[in-house]
Amino acid sequence: MVKNKKANYGNDISALVVHGIQEKKGNDIVRLDLRNINSAVADYFIICHAESSAQMRAIADSVEKEVYKASGQDPVHKEGFEHCEWILLDYIDIVVHIFRTDKRSFYGIEDLWGDATIKEYQSA
Repeated sequence: MVKNKKANYGNDISALVVHGIQEKKGNDIVRLDLRNINSAVADYFIICHAESSAQMRAIADSVEKEVYKASGQDPVHKEGFEHCEWILLDYIDIVVHIFRTDKRSFYGIEDLWGDATIKEYQSA
């Protein structure tokens, strides 16, 4: 029973994250479901990319606002705002990765977690 509550919580927060990304026109939004991978560090990775530093910051701010507004939760860790090549927002069970377009293909994070179930979302 607790597992279902946790799964629903993760799905709810991930939906808020995706909405925040869509609000600022993030590109190629995907959610990697890592719950069935034993070595995973989180339940979900949500990944997108943007063309500019300004758009990356806007996406990160939008995600933070959407999640906080609905759940009162701030990320426990965030980084990457200095150089804006890869911004990371860590919500423990959900980790948000916002890449600059060229860096996303360079790091290939989706390929690193090839066993994950991938859900793709449309940009708004």
